[in-house]
Amino acid sequence: MGNSNVDALFKPFSNKGLTLDNRVVMAPMTREFSPEGIPGEDVAGYYRRRAEGGTGLIITEGTTINDPVATMGKKIPQIHSELPLAGWKNTVEQVHAAGGKIMPQLWHVGMARNPKKSPFSELPSVGPSGLLSPGKQVAEPMTVAQIENIIEGFASAAADAKRIGFDGVEIHGAHGYLVDQFFWQGTNQRTDEWGGSMANRGRFAVEIIKAIRAATDPDFPIVLRYSQWKQQEYTARLAETPQLLEEFLAPLSDAGVDIFHCSTRRYWEPEFEDSDLNLAGWTKKILGKPTITVGSVGLNGDFFGAFAGQGSDTRSVDDLVERLEKGEFDLVGVGRALLQDGAWANKIRAGQHEDVQQYAGEALTTLS
Repeated sequence: MGNSNVDALFKPFSNKGLTLDNRVVMAPMTREFSPEGIPGEDVAGYYRRRAEGGTGLIITEGTTINDPVATMGKKIPQIHSELPLAGWKNTVEQVHAAGGKIMPQLWHVGMARNPKKSPFSELPSVGPSGLLSPGKQVAEPMTVAQIENIIEGFASAAADAKRIGFDGVEIHGAHGYLVDQFFWQGTNQRTDEWGGSMANRGRFAVEIIKAIRAATDPDFPIVLRYSQWKQQEYTARLAETPQLLEEFLAPLSDAGVDIFHCSTRRYWEPEFEDSDLNLAGWTKKILGKPTITVGSVGLNGDFFGAFAGQGSDTRSVDDLVERLEKGEFDLVGVGRALLQDGAWANKIRAGQHEDVQQYAGEALTTLS
């Protein structure tokens, strides 16, 4: 028997080239189960089970573009070259056979890479200013040629993703990785057209988005994941006010982003003073485009109890469903809860709360 409390989570969603059965999105989580960068049958099965379990859209773990220093580990999947692409094609086919939709998250880790623990250890990591964190320079700033090559790497990855059947792509522009290192003034100290003003710091992402659009087609969905917080500094802010957020986001939207994946550590926290809107809510209000909210969904101890009818005044659940019903955001990203239980969505929909294993501990994964 279904649960009317969660009906909003299970309404269809459609936007341009993307149609989903429900609003549940699997958030990307790095797993390092792809030896030599090749996703095997076990990876295909992992994602197929989430599709079988009722997840509307799967966004894969970060999968690295064609640049020797894009990755931080030999077991992180790649989205270039014959064998990795064959592995992803198999994954896509299995997810589609199970009735799901799937996008790869296109990733370059930038200065977050530790050369000593990564492939091509003789090569330095790359970042806009060679800064590992604010004030900590460990490499030379990127050359314009490097910037242009990496933009092409993102475009090629998207073209390959479309060719092998993915339902869109997500650009990883969050959490202090390469694209975000350009966004953030703390790691982008450039004085050329790729740094300085907010518009210049966003130029790298804008050019990636334009290149992806040119390499695919007008209806191929492009998602951008971004965050205020950084792994180097959880309290970091790209924009301190809604006006600055609009200044940051508008060029990205104009360049061709269809959906914004707004990463926060706790979805229920307001983004700015004098408003209950979270980051996804503000992004949609500013741009009028669909957004994904994410941040500890399913990890609150009251979450499942509230779905089961206990503590109906529990803010965390009531907020999520009520905001979704109002259209404050459109989709809900679920991370570690789906990592723990591939059937999470179906169980929540059916009201099988006693069968859902709460997973509030830290998983052995990294947020992508």
